Amino acid sequence: QVQLVESGGGSVHPGGSLRLSCTVSESTRTWRRVAWFRQNPEKGREAVAAVFRTTQHISYANDVRGRFTISQDKPTNTVHLQMEDLKPEDTAVYYCAARWSYGGLWSTPGDYESWGPGTQITVSS
Repeated sequence: QVQLVESGGGSVHPGGSLRLSCTVSESTRTWRRVAWFRQNPEKGREAVAAVFRTTQHISYANDVRGRFTISQDKPTNTVHLQMEDLKPEDTAVYYCAARWSYGGLWSTPGDYESWGPGTQITVSS
């Protein structure tokens, strides 16, 4: 059974930093792409960043580019999201998602087959 487990959520002041991690537990196949999404009541679910396992190509949403960094640690099957200069509008539940086949659009939630339970990030003063 596939499991995605997020960790690293919490509360931080504006300008602060947090690091999220997503560990993919799957022994019979290899993920092709892992993405981070976030969801809040105002904006709904939106894509944040994604990394492709083999090409290591990375994509970012415009409003996080330059502040967030996604990376992968293949030996531990973990994808990290380092978040710097956090803003109140970054407050949301963050989810990691995995796609097991090639294709699809990195920013489309429906193109991912496996999801983690989510972790809350709150940015406030």
